[in-house]
Amino acid sequence: MSGQSSGGKKETIAVSLTNYLDSGCIVAGASGLTLWAEHFGLSSFSVGLLGALSANAFGAAVGALVGGHLSDKYGRKFIYTYNLLIYMFGALFIIFAMNFPMLLAGFLIMGLSVGAGVPASWSYIAEMAHPDSRAHNIGISQLAWSLGPAIIFTLGVILAPLGLLGNRLLFVSLVVVALVAWILQRQLEESKDWAEENARQATLQESEKAHPYRDLFSSVVNRKSIAFLVGVYLFWNLVAGAMGFFMPFVYETVGGLTNSQANMLQAALWVLTSLGSYFGFAKLGDKVDHRKFYFVGALLAVASWVVLTYVGMSWVGLWVFVILWGISAGIGAQAFYALWASELFPTKYRGGAQGVMFFLVRGSCGVWSIIFPIILANLGFTVAGTVMIGLLLVSLVIGTVWAPKTRGKTLEQITQERYGKSEEIVTEMDLPRGQEVSK
Repeated sequence: MSGQSSGGKKETIAVSLTNYLDSGCIVAGASGLTLWAEHFGLSSFSVGLLGALSANAFGAAVGALVGGHLSDKYGRKFIYTYNLLIYMFGALFIIFAMNFPMLLAGFLIMGLSVGAGVPASWSYIAEMAHPDSRAHNIGISQLAWSLGPAIIFTLGVILAPLGLLGNRLLFVSLVVVALVAWILQRQLEESKDWAEENARQATLQESEKAHPYRDLFSSVVNRKSIAFLVGVYLFWNLVAGAMGFFMPFVYETVGGLTNSQANMLQAALWVLTSLGSYFGFAKLGDKVDHRKFYFVGALLAVASWVVLTYVGMSWVGLWVFVILWGISAGIGAQAFYALWASELFPTKYRGGAQGVMFFLVRGSCGVWSIIFPIILANLGFTVAGTVMIGLLLVSLVIGTVWAPKTRGKTLEQITQERYGKSEEIVTEMDLPRGQEVSK
């Protein structure tokens, strides 16, 4: 039953540290790219490979695909038993990197670990939360995610005089947090929703069991949910992912800012995202209409890029951009995606569905990370900014028009409304020829 364990507050805090470690390793990795490139004499291709295989792109994509399936098969706690050990192992490769292969291995291992942890984390938080606090708990996890860059940027400024050693120490700090998180997560109980579903699956005959991905993709309801959620998250994340990796570069090359000024803006942006996550999504997500709330956040995101692209990078324009985007990122697409992705699928493949979608989104982000700088260099920032606005508009329309009505409902109620009261989910493959699923 969802919402046991007093609304899942203890569980939310322990699991949310995974989000901090996700964003933290992305920022720590990006902030040290120039230093590593100089130290090892890396080519632009090698630098791009580090980004492509990191937690920001393909590494996390593959990890999510595997981790989501494992969390459904063996339990959410199974992921917490091993995942952060792998994360720390990858970080140690970077801390003690003596050559490029060691550095690349560290980036890849951490990326795989981050991806594996995301589906289990969001599923676990939703399953342990009370229906009236599910958005609040997801908001807390998003707060942890936004605090990662804010804290790592601050530490980066403090450790900057140490050069490459300072970047290695950033990863040391992540190892310390990962160790604390692993200890806390080892003490968690297994999700009761997963335990009950696992017990039910154990009573079925082998002939009655189907591979979870077969069930997932054979259901019309599921395919529509995947299309909706990928639409909401993918188009927003193409913008956010490029910003996370390239925004300081844009500030410096297009706006003429110094490195310290660019880092100051990024730090301010992430502080505002943290405030938006807590005072916006966590406080209001269980109380206000989701369709209207989503629209406000998505509109702020569009407005921020309109200002940056067409008003220009004066200090007034830059601060308006930072304020609008910072707040919107706290209450916008990622927070709603994390909430809806954990609500719209049955327990037996809730993690697997998220793994598939995260794979598609982060993989696309990896491809876009190659395309965006090409557009920026050859067509200019106005064209690149206009493309960003277009992507955000698509996410705005999809999320606003098809926002599901799930607020205040248990996960069981949501599943029954979407699939019927039977525990078995009807798929096209179960129906007589010529009959369609009416959802």
